[in-house]
Amino acid sequence: MNNNTHRADKVQKILKSRYTDVKTQLKHNSPFQLLVATILSAQCTDRQVNAVTPALFQKLKTPADFAAVPVKTLEKLIHSTGFYRNKSRNIKACAGTLLAEFNGIVPSNINDLVRLPGVGRKTANVVLGAAFGVPGMVVDTHVARISRRLGLTGHKNPHKIELDLMKVIPRRQWSIFSLRLVYFGRDICQARKPRCPVCPLADHCPYPEKTAATG
Repeated sequence: MNNNTHRADKVQKILKSRYTDVKTQLKHNSPFQLLVATILSAQCTDRQVNAVTPALFQKLKTPADFAAVPVKTLEKLIHSTGFYRNKSRNIKACAGTLLAEFNGIVPSNINDLVRLPGVGRKTANVVLGAAFGVPGMVVDTHVARISRRLGLTGHKNPHKIELDLMKVIPRRQWSIFSLRLVYFGRDICQARKPRCPVCPLADHCPYPEKTAATG
């Protein structure tokens, strides 16, 4: 067992004891709703997305509805999630591609998911894990930041971080591990002011030493 694998194993055990019940915070009732919600979550909080989606999904229920809705109408419905023009175009195009290539059904493998407009690996892995129970290593800003601080990766590119984490985390744990890092990032390992003095991972993290050395 190399150093990163050993550290990852210790981190997993501690996070598991701290966050016993974790799941995506995006409210949804179907894989398609989760797909739309995850696209909306880019540069937006889950709370704000959840404030928008009930009315959105009441008005637009199927991929056909989203493909047919005028883009200006969709922009108004999702305006408060930010970047609404780009998101509206992506969601409409995504719905159209689902209809044209997948009979309106959200695919359950990453190669097909990333073919959809507006869907990158992060979004695809969220959908795989939460909608289909297929392990996927989700690399959002929390996961990227914390995995670098822990020394589990030296990369900034999300795909390279994903590959590094996949090497040291058992496949069956990919989805739950990334979710726990998200919870941990909101709770302790925050971007600007990480709570290092009370961090349960401090004994396995080189970040406080770096901070002290450069502080």
